[in-house]
Amino acid sequence: MDNHTGALLLDVLERLKKSIVSRDCPAMVALEGEHVLILSDYDYLRDEQAAASFEGRAAAKAVEIGATRWVLAVPQVWRITPDKVLSRAVSNHPLREGEAEAITWMSCDSGHGVDYGRVPYVRRPNGEPVFDEPEVFTVGVRPAESMPGYVLLQAFLGSRD
Repeated sequence: MDNHTGALLLDVLERLKKSIVSRDCPAMVALEGEHVLILSDYDYLRDEQAAASFEGRAAAKAVEIGATRWVLAVPQVWRITPDKVLSRAVSNHPLREGEAEAITWMSCDSGHGVDYGRVPYVRRPNGEPVFDEPEVFTVGVRPAESMPGYVLLQAFLGSRD
């Protein structure tokens, strides 16, 4: 990840962390082109159709502003098993055995490629989140169609053809 994309990642993560602290859980995307555009969506985690719709709108805006890089960040609940990572939408219900909250993120830079990662976090007894440092996955990632950013990435790469 280059410095420009890293700065964009930190910006969108800070914005999303503030939202999580105030008990909001939108998906956020930062698009950088002629200018930086930040979009958020509260329905993103409702279902795959809502997520795909938001990512489609973000892709259209990326084309509109001539974006060369973007970062999408989504709060989720993760459950890591020996052979895969399962995720679901955050909720007000307690975490189940083996689950943990995290911000899932994907970045794309037209000159440097795609990176994936997460920001794990835990909650104090009063519910206040405590965020860890952003992690970048260093193992091969094969994103499923349901992974946050998949639709946006396909649309972004398709607009470059």
